[in-house]
Amino acid sequence: MFSQAAVAPVVDTKSAIATTASAGSVSGLSFFNSYPGLIGTAFTYGKDEEIYGDGEPAEYVYEVVSGAVRTCKLLDDGRRQIGAFHLPGDVFGIEAGTTHRMTADAIVDTTVRLVRRKSLDAAAQGNLQVANALWSMTARELRHAEDHMLLLGRKTAMERVATFLLEMDRRLTVTGMLELPMCRRDIGDYLGLTIETVSRVLSQLHQEGVLGFSGARQIKLRNRQRLAGMNL
Repeated sequence: MFSQAAVAPVVDTKSAIATTASAGSVSGLSFFNSYPGLIGTAFTYGKDEEIYGDGEPAEYVYEVVSGAVRTCKLLDDGRRQIGAFHLPGDVFGIEAGTTHRMTADAIVDTTVRLVRRKSLDAAAQGNLQVANALWSMTARELRHAEDHMLLLGRKTAMERVATFLLEMDRRLTVTGMLELPMCRRDIGDYLGLTIETVSRVLSQLHQEGVLGFSGARQIKLRNRQRLAGMNL
C-alpha cells in the first residue's frame, strides 16, 4: 500500500510496501495510456508484497504491466480464499464502494500501472469509449465471479483443477508451454482445495498422459480435449 501526493508519488513508509517501487510512465500498450487523461504511474512490487489491503480506501485502479497479482480474502481463522489472478494487461481494483473488499498481493516481482479513480470516473463521464470499456471489464468480472462460485460450490476436485488449467492455458500459454506464476498453495486457495489435493490431481493427470511437466510450474497440456471434457 502507498499514498500519493498531488505532485508526485511517495511511499507509505509505515507499511513499507513498494520499497522498491519506481515511479514514472511505462511504455507500451495500456488501457490507461490509450485514453487522454489516463496516463498511468508505474510501481514495482516484490514477491508477496501487498499492493492494497482489505478495507483500505479504493483511491486507485490498477493495471498489471508485468508479473502477476492475486486478490484474496483472509478469514479470521487464518484460511485464505483467492478470488482472482490478474495477469499482464488485466485491470483490477475497480470497486462499487469506497473501500477495497479484498487484499491484492504481488505473486512474483510485479509492475503495475495505476491511475486515480477520480480521473477514471471523470474520463468515463466524458468519453463513451472509456465508459464502454469499463462496462465490459465489470461484466467480465461479474461473469468470472459467477463461474468461480459454481466451481467452488458444485465441481469435484478434478473438475476444479481442469477448469483452472484451461483458464490459465487460455491466458498464459506461449509456444505450447504453460508457465504458472503461482504456486500450488495459491492454486489450492483459489480452487478451495488443499495443496495435497492439488498435487494429487496434477500427478494423476500426468500419469494419465493429460499433462507433461518441464519444471515445478511449467506444464504442457498434452490432451486439451480430454481436459475440456472434465470441465463440466
